[in-house]
Amino acid sequence: MKETRHLGVYGIVIHDNKILLVEKSRGAYTGKYDLPGGSIEHGEKPIETLKRELMEETGVNIKKSTLFDANSVVVNWLHHEEMEAMHHIGIIYIVEVDNDNVKTTSDGQDSLGAKWIELENLSKDMVSPLVYEELIKLGYNL
Repeated sequence: MKETRHLGVYGIVIHDNKILLVEKSRGAYTGKYDLPGGSIEHGEKPIETLKRELMEETGVNIKKSTLFDANSVVVNWLHHEEMEAMHHIGIIYIVEVDNDNVKTTSDGQDSLGAKWIELENLSKDMVSPLVYEELIKLGYNL
């Protein structure tokens, strides 16, 4: 099985018992909800990645951010007709945003748009493994 690694920076945005997530249009999490965020560009600091990715995927600006966790999961998925073990490594921030109006349209890459979702309506099978693990660490039961 092919092995790959993906390093990204992600934001947990929770407001009024809702979490801001993006619906994935491709990749290992197709059809699931994931944290907004993504890959670090060359020379970019993680906080810069967080700000850029949240704007690109959700349309929100960061008001405040706090480093929360560094985590990783391994996900086996079918990629180009070959099984792949993706080691997904995430630098996770807790984020407050300046407004709750989000971009609900596709980013043209791997997101179908951002959504505020009631935490009580989420289940483990709806979200990526990183979302699930981080919410458990924050005391939410899915």
